Amino acid sequence: MSVTIKRVLDRNSLRKFIRFPEKLYRHNPYYVPALVFDETNTLDPSKNPGSAFCKSELYLAYKDDQLVGRVAAIVNEKANEQWDHKEVRFGWFDFIDDPEVSKALIDKVTDFGRKFGMDKIVGPLGFTDFDPEGMLVEGFDQEGTMPLIYNADYYPKHIEALGFRKDADWLEYRINIPNELPEKFNRIGEIIKERYNLHIRPLTKKYVRKNNYGQKVFDLINETYKDLYNFTIMPRDLADKYLGFYLSVLDLNFISVVENENDELVAFGITMPSLTKALQKSRGKLFPFGWIPILRSMYLKHEEGVELLLIGVRPDYRNAGLTSLLFADMFAKLSKAGFKWAETNAELETNNAIQNSWSGFDYKQNKRRRSYIKDI
Repeated sequence: MSVTIKRVLDRNSLRKFIRFPEKLYRHNPYYVPALVFDETNTLDPSKNPGSAFCKSELYLAYKDDQLVGRVAAIVNEKANEQWDHKEVRFGWFDFIDDPEVSKALIDKVTDFGRKFGMDKIVGPLGFTDFDPEGMLVEGFDQEGTMPLIYNADYYPKHIEALGFRKDADWLEYRINIPNELPEKFNRIGEIIKERYNLHIRPLTKKYVRKNNYGQKVFDLINETYKDLYNFTIMPRDLADKYLGFYLSVLDLNFISVVENENDELVAFGITMPSLTKALQKSRGKLFPFGWIPILRSMYLKHEEGVELLLIGVRPDYRNAGLTSLLFADMFAKLSKAGFKWAETNAELETNNAIQNSWSGFDYKQNKRRRSYIKDI
C-alpha cells in the first residue's frame, strides 16, 4: 500500500506528531524522550517565537492505516537572508525502516520549499539553533541527551540513498570529571583574572532578575555564535521567550559567568544535571507524576553526569584564555557536587578551539551527527 502524507492541522494530530518517536523507540534503551510541553511550545506556531520569521508545516506519514513517520518543513527567512541562500529545512524527521516512507516525507518538504522559491533542502535543522540539529551518524549505542536528537542507524542510509550529501558535522565528547582539577587550570585562571581585571560572578535569582541576565546571555550567544554554521542571529525581543524559562529553572550553582571590571558579561558556561534516566522514566511527560523524577534529578538526587549546554566567550576576549578560567570554576563545582562525567553539546568539527580545550581532561569522542544538503 502506498504512503499517505497528512498535514498536522489540529491538537490531536500535533499530539501524534510529538509522541511518534516514543512509539518508534519504545524498546530502544538509548533513546531519550523530549519534554512534551517543550516540544508543544516549539511546534505550535502560536507559542514558538521563531514563527515570527519562519514559515513551516508539519506532516505525518501513514501506511496501511498505521502512523509510520513524521517531518517538519521549515523556511527560516532570517537565516536565508543572513547567509544569502535559499534553503528549506527538514527537522523532526523520524520514520520506520521503509525507503518509501522516508522518500515520501522528504518529497513533501521539497514541495513546500519549491513553493517558496527555495533551491536546496537541508537538515535535520530546527527553526533556530535552540532546537536540536543534526542526524546521528556515529554513537547509536550511546545514551542520548535531552538537548539532542537520537535516531536509529538506518536513518543515514535512507537520506544518502535519496541523494543527500554532507553539509556539516558536529562532534560530541564525554569528559571524566577529575576529583581535583589539573593545577594548570587554577594557575592560568588566576593569571587571566589579574591580567584582564576579571572576576567570577556568583549568580542568584535576584541578581539574574535585577540585571536582566537572560538578555545578557542572549546577546552574547548572538555575538559568539553568529559566524557558526547556519546560525540565526535573533532579535533581542525574543530573549525572554527563549531563555527566560530556562534561567528560571536551571540550578544557578551550575552556571559559571565571567565579568570584567565594568560588570559586563564576557564569558559563560551553562551546565545542568543529566536528565537522561528521569526522562526515560517519565517518558517526557510532566503529568501526572513525571515531574517527580525530573525534579529529583535536577535538585535532589543527581544522576552521575551533567550536560554541558553552552559555552560562550565574547569575541574581543577570545584569545585571552577564558576557557581555562571557566573550566576552573565549572569543574570545581561539578566535582564538589559528586558528578562523575560531563557530556558536551554538539560542537562543529571545524571548531578546533573548543575541542582543544578538552585536551587537559580524560575524554573521548562518543558521537557524531551530520547535517545533509541536496539541490531541489
